[in-house]
Amino acid sequence: MSVANTFEKVRAHARETALLSSISGLVEWDEQTHMPPAGAAWRAEQQAYLAGVIHRRSTAPELGDWLAELSAADESADPESDIGCVAREMTRVYHRLTKLPGELVEEVARVASQSHHAWAAARKADDFATFRPSLERMLELQRQRAAAFGYNGSPYDALLDEYEPGETGDSVGAALAALRDQLTPLVQQIVQSGVTAPSELTQRSFPVQQQVAFGKVAAAAVGFDFQAGSLDVTPHPFCGGAGPRDIRLTTRYNEHDFVDGFFSILHETGHGLYEQGLSEKWFGLPPGTAISLGIHESQSRMWENLVGRSRGFWQHFFAPLCAAFPTSMKGVDPDQWWFAINEAKPSLIRVDSDEATYNLHVVVRYELERAMIEGDLAVADLPGAWNEAYTRIVGATPANDAQGCLQDVHWSMGAFGYFPTYALGNLYAAQLFEQAESDLGDLGARFARGEFAPLLDWLRTKIHSVGQRVSAAQLVEQITGKPLSAEPLMAHLRTKFGGLYGL
Repeated sequence: MSVANTFEKVRAHARETALLSSISGLVEWDEQTHMPPAGAAWRAEQQAYLAGVIHRRSTAPELGDWLAELSAADESADPESDIGCVAREMTRVYHRLTKLPGELVEEVARVASQSHHAWAAARKADDFATFRPSLERMLELQRQRAAAFGYNGSPYDALLDEYEPGETGDSVGAALAALRDQLTPLVQQIVQSGVTAPSELTQRSFPVQQQVAFGKVAAAAVGFDFQAGSLDVTPHPFCGGAGPRDIRLTTRYNEHDFVDGFFSILHETGHGLYEQGLSEKWFGLPPGTAISLGIHESQSRMWENLVGRSRGFWQHFFAPLCAAFPTSMKGVDPDQWWFAINEAKPSLIRVDSDEATYNLHVVVRYELERAMIEGDLAVADLPGAWNEAYTRIVGATPANDAQGCLQDVHWSMGAFGYFPTYALGNLYAAQLFEQAESDLGDLGARFARGEFAPLLDWLRTKIHSVGQRVSAAQLVEQITGKPLSAEPLMAHLRTKFGGLYGL
């Protein structure tokens, strides 16, 4: 068989598998947004069935044969070429997935669906005991997955590799520890400054209906295409999808917390822009797939923080904000508002935390999830361990488990190894944004004029269109000429919060 014919067989097979995955994504989105509670058990069976079918297709022997042919072909010699990228990345994933028993794949999907509903109910009732059995079962299944994948160091490495290929728990742990050591004194300086942000401005009455409308205006302004996407409500914000032209953003709203809903929208919009920027031609194949979760998070954190919390952004959006909420914004000036939405202080909820303290929240989750996977922390002891870690690392102690170990959805889904990608995303975002500004000029001035397209076009060219042709580390070095470093992020934080808090 010719290389062209083999490549076409792989491409057709992958595209059909991607269609099934997109159906699963739509089913999951519906589960978290509109599904009636009584549908949970049947939905779990649907998800298990789809996961089984997708796994069987993804590990089909004929696919392995075709990939072996492609990998041996001269056309695969260039790892960044279409064929080279497809052969390399699909072979890596194929070898990984063939290690998993189909029964385990289906059981993980079934338990994840069930566990999500147990988590949502437990969080609402502040009742960790009702969620504990689900988390224990999911933890057991994740250990089974790690054992099936195999690992040299820690079982955590096998799970982390699913989200950030090539990384290990030790390398990520070292990066997080170094970041923590630089962030801790900065946060202490902020706390000891005696300066207080006017945060009450963001806690006035912001009617939800107006928040929805304003959030959509902002998301569209920065480039999200609502003809190819939507925005809905869920307990824990996420970006899902049912295909390259059907990206589902979700958020949650609090009438007396503007920051919660709005910046969740911008965060998920960043994910959505990445998905809308991937090549539709290569849907389901590596050239049309995001590089890693860390790079995906770099896009969400960039639009949420480096754009959305910038002074230039609010120079443009302050007047529309006042028009949308005339009563709440009466008497507020732009500088007050900018300080209010950039308040920095130790807090309890990760998704509501500021740029200065956010990565400390990630450090807590990394430490705890790795300890659970490695058997050093029992699920029964998680609430106490969480509270101790928050007091020690973040500087805030939860009053209850809803504010503590029940606040995130990830562990109910089995996403162990996911959390470090948030911190990696912050590091990637700062370094990439620094380069974008070097290439494009003063981005803040552009934002003040409502010009967000130049940055989005830069991201589309430099990142979105690349797919998985290079690794995350290679991408950053190709774009910036430097390996990943914490310095751009720390320089940004020191400059911003130094100015706000007089440090």
